Amino acid sequence: MSGAHPGKGWHEECGVFAAVGVPQAAAITALGLHALQHRGQEATGVVASDGAMFHVTKGIGLVADVYRDAQLENVPGQLAIGHNRYSTAGGLTLENTQPLRVVYRGGSLALAHNGNLTNARELRAGLEESGSIFQTTLDT
Repeated sequence: MSGAHPGKGWHEECGVFAAVGVPQAAAITALGLHALQHRGQEATGVVASDGAMFHVTKGIGLVADVYRDAQLENVPGQLAIGHNRYSTAGGLTLENTQPLRVVYRGGSLALAHNGNLTNARELRAGLEESGSIFQTTLDT
């Protein structure tokens, strides 16, 4: 049992789901996240792409609450990635809710990460010293 921790009970770390090449990818991803709700109950997000731009829907809380009125079936795009948060690094804020969507010199990127970067502090310090700017307190 990968999620069992002796003396601590059942424990999960995040849920990640994606839909690729299907109509209404954002809505399908939200359904996948609903099935993975047990993996993270703090926050949830979906980023969909229609090839021209990203469409971001995220919030703090359970999947059913965050997406209740979001009308994800109307979000354009045949590509989407989603994430349910169980925090192991960074505070519980909307900025720390994944997937992260960034624009950098190479273009745009959406990313969902499950796991821990064990050397995140050292990597971040080095990147900040060379001029990188961070918008979250995540290790991602």
